[in-house]
Amino acid sequence: MTARRGLSTAGVLAIAFAGFCTFFDLYATQPLLPMFGRLFHASEAHVGLTVSASTAAVALAAPFVGLLADRASRKRVIVVSIVALSLPTFFSAAANGLGELIAWRFLAGLAVPGVYVLAIAYVTEEAGARGAGSGMAAFVAGSALGGLTGRVLAGFVTELAGWRTAFVLLGAVTLAGALVIERWLPPSAHFTPRRPDAGARVGRRAAMRDPRLIATYVIGFNLLFVLVAAFTYVTFYLSAAPFLLGTGALSAIFLVYLVGATITPFAGRWIDQAGSRVVLLVSLGAGAAGMMLTMIPLLPAVVFGLATLCTAAFVSQSCATSYLRVAAPAPLRSLASGLYITLYYAGGSAGAVVPGLTWVRTGWGGCVALVVVAQLVAALLALGWWRARDTAADVRLESTG
Repeated sequence: MTARRGLSTAGVLAIAFAGFCTFFDLYATQPLLPMFGRLFHASEAHVGLTVSASTAAVALAAPFVGLLADRASRKRVIVVSIVALSLPTFFSAAANGLGELIAWRFLAGLAVPGVYVLAIAYVTEEAGARGAGSGMAAFVAGSALGGLTGRVLAGFVTELAGWRTAFVLLGAVTLAGALVIERWLPPSAHFTPRRPDAGARVGRRAAMRDPRLIATYVIGFNLLFVLVAAFTYVTFYLSAAPFLLGTGALSAIFLVYLVGATITPFAGRWIDQAGSRVVLLVSLGAGAAGMMLTMIPLLPAVVFGLATLCTAAFVSQSCATSYLRVAAPAPLRSLASGLYITLYYAGGSAGAVVPGLTWVRTGWGGCVALVVVAQLVAALLALGWWRARDTAADVRLESTG
């Protein structure tokens, strides 16, 4: 008899905590960038590599994790990957210069797909057709809270005790997270290890040409491009006149992530009821409006605009990862998740670097324009290639996959 699909409360909390650990380290250097620029006498684009090196590593490693994911226990890979993520974070505290710090950040990024790809696969297998949106919303909400906590902690600890102490604390919390997930996450009930064969390889090639999958990958690229571009370069925007914020105050800006972490779980129910496309389009429109609001040179307007933008990005990410269930057949979901994560984090790398190349000439206005264009492209892709609602066939496929 097949076990009934659905995530237990402990499973939902563990998946949320896995998202927390993934993002806790990954973007922690964002509020430190102006300080790193002064400390290492480096440009905005150069210190931005402490962010983009991690995301580039994720993009490089994700396809390989996706290919190998169907051979190993979901839970085991998630826990081991979080432990592996903590080690370069510890070593970052001993970096002798910017180049060495960037190298450790790259190595940390290599561990992330083992959490992200496997968490997506775990949720789509265990939650079932009607619960995937809520399950992924829990993961994204945990990611939002982790990203917030890591940034705020890094900024305030750096002001009080230095950036090296901040990295030691980041590594310790991540390592503790692995122990929590080992205890809380139930073993997979609907996962059977698979080995590739010739038929599977042919099926993969055919599925990877599906326009819905391709559109989903590019949407993922745009979503993280938006988030990283905005929250990396807003630190330079707010550290200059007329705002003149210090490192601690810049860290506090990331408290707007609490709004996204609070709203995203409720959006998961909306995704399950209205469909991914409708919710994505509404979210992208709200995010574009929030980004344009940051052009007003008043701190409350900037904070409100950033809160709107990040909430929209988290909800949009829930939509895109939920839609992988519809676009990818069950045997290909790990691979599809890996490719999605590759494009998603490639977008993050581009978001950390591209605005830096234009910052000298266009400043924050150029960053706003890049973000709004990326959101428009994502909306057009969803309108052109995503289905308005899941079909009965999609639900049957999930039930038997």
